[in-house]
Amino acid sequence: MELGKEPSDRRRKRMIQIVFTLFVGVLLFFTLFSNTLQSLTLPKVGTEKPTKGSLTFKIEGSDILKPLDEVKLSNPAGWKVQKILVKEGDYVQKGQKLILYDSKAAEQELNAEITNLEKQKIEQQNSQDQYILSAVEEDELKLRNAKRDIEKGKLEIALEEQKINGMRELLTSQKQLTAPFDGIVTKLNAIEGFASAGDPDVIVSNGSLGYRMNIPVDAKLLSSLGIKVGEKIEVEVDTAQDQQARVLSGTIAEIANAEPLQGSSTAEEAEKSTTIPQKTLRIKVVDTELKGGEQASIKLEKRSLHEGFLVSNKAIHQDREGTYIFKVEEQPGTFGNVFVARKVRIASSETNGAVTMIQSENIFEDDQIILESSEPLQDGDRIRLQ
Repeated sequence: MELGKEPSDRRRKRMIQIVFTLFVGVLLFFTLFSNTLQSLTLPKVGTEKPTKGSLTFKIEGSDILKPLDEVKLSNPAGWKVQKILVKEGDYVQKGQKLILYDSKAAEQELNAEITNLEKQKIEQQNSQDQYILSAVEEDELKLRNAKRDIEKGKLEIALEEQKINGMRELLTSQKQLTAPFDGIVTKLNAIEGFASAGDPDVIVSNGSLGYRMNIPVDAKLLSSLGIKVGEKIEVEVDTAQDQQARVLSGTIAEIANAEPLQGSSTAEEAEKSTTIPQKTLRIKVVDTELKGGEQASIKLEKRSLHEGFLVSNKAIHQDREGTYIFKVEEQPGTFGNVFVARKVRIASSETNGAVTMIQSENIFEDDQIILESSEPLQDGDRIRLQ
């Protein structure tokens, strides 16, 4: 009986040893890998390293070229147009006749005043004859009356001559429109046989002074680029459909204030009703072949004046206290190092729409900046890296 019992005891001991070994192994496994297993439940984050440098900004825009100097010419008398001597696009010289007007009524009034002047001169001769006759007759009363009539006649003749001269000058200036300078006829509203309808009959531009275009730009962007009045800029001009666009040299003539641009491209932006400060770049272009009305565009690319750390826009967050990012902080643990998300406040930031340049004393080139997370993060949360 004892011999049969001995193998059974050995099997029992072996089983106990196996179970104990498995238990110790499982316990050891969970002890050693508990940190790893726990990390599988932590938020998973994607990161990037910041790079030191400056932002590249782009300014693009287009506008119709308009003359810097142009005059709108009309006939103040409102006479009917008799003949149009030019057409739109014509180059005209200073003093050249542009439009002739029907001035018959004004000429008739002038002729009537000239006839009235001749009558006054005849009456003046009669007064002089009467004066001579009174002197011969030695009639003192008639002599004084005749002298007064002569003086009165002189005044009336002088007044009539002045009136006639004014009518002649007015007729000369109103019976036709002439070019005030060498330029181009950019607009012609006059119609033969009709009086002006309120719009200027003709518009003449002075091409020698150049043409202008206006480009709206974000005011903060202009400040970042350091663009100044007088700076040169390339302007691409479409001169004709069958010709290749020309690249001309333009000059920033003025940086003016513009109306605020209401940003509402999305529903969220519409709710915020954010107002973006705007400026207007007024660019001057001078070229003898330009006539005005051409489509012109600019593409300006410059680097920001300052340097900082460049990160993706999606790394930037904001709360009531300002702007911040999350970076990865490595800390020692019982069974190895762990990673936590550390909130870092940003002193200042600039963006070109694709990348943001940030300034902070707590960010370094070897840091890992958190771009995205599988769960919302708080300062000090443990995380796992992708």
